[in-house]
Amino acid sequence: MDLPRILYETVPGRVLLRLLIDSRVSFLAGRLMDSRLSAVLIPGFIRRNRIEMSDYLGTSYPTFNDFFCRRIDPEKRPVDQAGNHLAAPCDGLLSVYRISGGLVMPVKQSSYTVSELLRDERLAKEFEGGTSMVFRLCVHHYHRYIFPDSARRGSEEVHIDGVLHTVRPAALHKVPVFIENTREYVVLETEHFGKMIQMEVGAMLVGRICNHRLGERVKRGQEKGYFQYGGSTIILLAKRGAVQLSGKLFEATENQIEIPVRMGQKIGVCR
Repeated sequence: MDLPRILYETVPGRVLLRLLIDSRVSFLAGRLMDSRLSAVLIPGFIRRNRIEMSDYLGTSYPTFNDFFCRRIDPEKRPVDQAGNHLAAPCDGLLSVYRISGGLVMPVKQSSYTVSELLRDERLAKEFEGGTSMVFRLCVHHYHRYIFPDSARRGSEEVHIDGVLHTVRPAALHKVPVFIENTREYVVLETEHFGKMIQMEVGAMLVGRICNHRLGERVKRGQEKGYFQYGGSTIILLAKRGAVQLSGKLFEATENQIEIPVRMGQKIGVCR
């Protein structure tokens, strides 16, 4: 039994879990990852996760967090620039859901509504019948993320405080992780897909969300921000009829299969 299953499926694990999801514990973990002492963790992390370092810019990282949010060679993540194509905002494992009855992710015990996710009932109603795209980032993924289309930002970043559950499947099937975790989102009036929500969700042991301060208008492929240490998640919400996704994506999600994607690749088209 792996660690997430121990934490979420056993009594001793749930006792430990209460400590690990506390934001104060994550703060202390973050301080460690920001210290120069943490640099000793980098070589082992690279080996265990088989990271190809030649893909990345720079060769020296003073701290583990400097390494974790390292920049990739842009040629390794070309951004699809076709106007009618929706670009993936990040590397990750993609699941897709149709928003029906207000539910944004109908997963057994952890189903929840768009209203709970956004803490804004009026805004949530606009996405009824739309699509939810959930990108789960594991620790070995590239942890910077971009805007999937050129857009006007319809709001400043909305920050919602919370705890920091892991985003591994063992947790997603046991608790409503995405409405309990710390998260940030922005409303985007995109050029080709209408109004969308782009949300970042933090995760256990830091998962720190670092969004850039940006102007009102942003461009497709422009960096929105990055996560520091911890697995994390990005959620895109699109309105009814705005995005056409492959039926194979929905079929895979129904079978609990996550599809690997890379930042910038085409994941859908505008109707």
